[in-house]
Amino acid sequence: MELFILRHGEAGQRSLSSDRIRPLTSAGRTEMFEIAKALKIVGLKFDLVVTSPLKRAYDTAMIVSEVFNIGSKVQVWNELAPEGKRTEIYKKISQVREEYSVLIVGHQPLLGEMVNEIIHKSKSSPCNLLLKKGGIVRIRLLRKSNIPKGELKWLLTPRILKNIRKKSAR
Repeated sequence: MELFILRHGEAGQRSLSSDRIRPLTSAGRTEMFEIAKALKIVGLKFDLVVTSPLKRAYDTAMIVSEVFNIGSKVQVWNELAPEGKRTEIYKKISQVREEYSVLIVGHQPLLGEMVNEIIHKSKSSPCNLLLKKGGIVRIRLLRKSNIPKGELKWLLTPRILKNIRKKSAR
């Protein structure tokens, strides 16, 4: 299984009462469209897009699904909310077909913790990955289990993705 992990785009100001419904900013929406187009340019395809239920992540997933024309393949997983449990996410991943290419859209620190756990053999040497807003990781999942194991194929920052998009527009 190919697992892609994408952090949501830039969101509006944080407030205690409305964090779950905090939308992407105008700049965040624009950036995510550019990032999604870059992902398409490099030839990625997704069989399934799963997202946190929070608005900023959901909107990010919908932008990707619009660019890739795969709106019917988007699922909301409540486990991807910031307070979610990695073990519950791993259970859901283990139920996805082996040949699928899956995009997960969510939040830090949960996404970084997942990447660390999946690509490291032991917990004693975590890399403490900080995934920037709009950054994406590609992992080749080798084993689905209580804690899946895989190898990091690449990590692309928003800057790299925007440069890919600019170069292709020339």
